[in-house]
Amino acid sequence: MSNDEDTLNEGGSSAAVKQRFKDRTKKVAQTREILSKQAVQTKEILSKQAIKIAKQAEEHERFINKVTYLVGVLGFGAFCFLLGSRPQDIPYIYCLFYVIFVPLRWIYYRSKKWHYYLLDFCYYANTIFLVMLLLYPRNEKLFMVCFSFAEGPLAWALIVWRCSLVFSSLDKIVSVLIHLLPGIVFFIIRWWDPAALEAMRPEWNAGHRASWPYVESKSYLWTWLFVVPLVAYTLWQFLYVLFVNVLRRNRLLRDPEVMTSYRELSKKAQKANNIWWRLSGLLGDQNRMFMYIVLQALFTVATMALTVPIFLSYELHVIFQIFKVSATIWNGGSFLLEVMPRQVILKEKKKLEMQPIQTKPDHFAETDHHS
Repeated sequence: MSNDEDTLNEGGSSAAVKQRFKDRTKKVAQTREILSKQAVQTKEILSKQAIKIAKQAEEHERFINKVTYLVGVLGFGAFCFLLGSRPQDIPYIYCLFYVIFVPLRWIYYRSKKWHYYLLDFCYYANTIFLVMLLLYPRNEKLFMVCFSFAEGPLAWALIVWRCSLVFSSLDKIVSVLIHLLPGIVFFIIRWWDPAALEAMRPEWNAGHRASWPYVESKSYLWTWLFVVPLVAYTLWQFLYVLFVNVLRRNRLLRDPEVMTSYRELSKKAQKANNIWWRLSGLLGDQNRMFMYIVLQALFTVATMALTVPIFLSYELHVIFQIFKVSATIWNGGSFLLEVMPRQVILKEKKKLEMQPIQTKPDHFAETDHHS
């Protein structure tokens, strides 16, 4: 009997162990199932929340773009009205624009690590324009140097670097105006504002002022429209290379996200494999920076030389103004019709990738049934 009882006890305990094991396995499975459900629900909630935030950000961006477009169009219309009704006030409007928007741009660019752009030649030249207009408006020679900067490298940069007049983008509007407004200002002083020229040469009589500056020799024009501006450009180029490529070299090497004009242009040129990329590589990859400086210097020399005939001919100067404005509008149209649709497609792809993960209740129901 004792053996039979022992056998029964062992069988009972074995069955109990198996039952406990089954119960624990079932509990573990149920726990896993619950955790799996919770994980899927959490992912779905987070995904929905991310989509909601992205949608709100997109709506906010669209609203800002609409406001910017409205203000941009109204501002451009007001500028055109003032250009026709009170051209003598345009230089002061330009000064107001510069002292407001350039500091704001520095703050914005600093947050984006783009602040080295403000060391480019266009800002150097615009600072000289500001000094001339506010402090030395009667200095004829400084005026001619500024004219060369404005209608030389700055004006042609609108065409070469494809600046786009896009009213929905404040950054693009400011970029266009920094290069376009100075030329308009010095066009007005040169041809539409006799009082400015009278102030420069008060000792002249009306006949002399009407012929200004033809009474001077051609060497005088080439000196102050080409040679002296080129020396001023060379000074800027030396200081730029010294500061960016020597003093701040380690800073730029440590952080590839910090952008400079050379980094941006070389990146775009390499991606497009255009003529600029091929020209900059004539002396090898290790000398691309040097070739970039040489190409920029050649561009500056050529565009400054063109300012002499522009300075001497009213008709040619008018055509050049129309050409500059037309180029920025054309580039703006290309951006709206070609670039923006691609950006919309990329945004739609990202939206699809962020779609919430759908739960599968049928699967859980089958699991519950089988368990």
